[in-house]
Amino acid sequence: MNKKEAYQKKLQAQLDQWSAEIDKLKAKADHAEADAQIEYYKQIEELRTMQKSANSKLTELKESSDGAWEELKAGMDGAWNSLGNSLKLATSRFK
Repeated sequence: MNKKEAYQKKLQAQLDQWSAEIDKLKAKADHAEADAQIEYYKQIEELRTMQKSANSKLTELKESSDGAWEELKAGMDGAWNSLGNSLKLATSRFK
């Protein structure tokens, strides 16, 4: 497996984990009080939007040439860090 494939697998695994965490947050929001639900759903929608963006970047990476993927890596890392930080923040608010 080359570096590009290993990087893709790492990102896909992280994206899958985050998707599961967002699903757990949604389940918690479904059982929250009405006032809290509105805020929780708003945060979940923002996370889903970020997740879709990260997934699009991963697709772009998968379709890139072996030479071009290195250039995309910096943007990918930024998107991943942003989503990860937002998910941590949302998770802390849901407690």
